[in-house]
Amino acid sequence: MSEVPDPEVVELASKIFDLARQGDAEALVAYVDAGVPANLTNDRGDSLLMLAAYHGHASAVTALLARGAEADRANDRGQTPLAGAVFKGEDTVIRALLDGGADPEAGTPSAVDTARMFGKADLLELFGAR
Repeated sequence: MSEVPDPEVVELASKIFDLARQGDAEALVAYVDAGVPANLTNDRGDSLLMLAAYHGHASAVTALLARGAEADRANDRGQTPLAGAVFKGEDTVIRALLDGGADPEAGTPSAVDTARMFGKADLLELFGAR
C-alpha cells in the first residue's frame, strides 16, 4: 500500500523544478540552502541540475554544483546534464558542468557520443575525445 503524496509537497516540488527550468538561481539555492536536496529528482529522474542545464542556465548550474548536486547524475533514460547541454548547444553550461567535475564519458548517450552525433569537433577537442 503506497502513501498518497501530500498535495502541498507536490506543489512545492513542482515550484522548485520550475525554478530550475527558469534559471532562478537565487530562489532555487534559497530552497536548497533551506534543506531541499540538491539532487532532488522528478518522476522522470531529471534532477534540478539536469533541468537547469538543459534550459541553458549556467548560473543555476554553478550554484547547484556548489551545493553538492551530482554533475553526472543521470535521469531515468541514462542522460546526464552534460549530454543535455551538448544536445541543446549550451556552451556556457557545458563549461560550468566541466568546471564542476562532469565526466564527458558518463551517461547514455554520453556527452562525447552526443558531440559526435552532431559533428561538434570543438567539443570533442574540449572533452579530449579522439
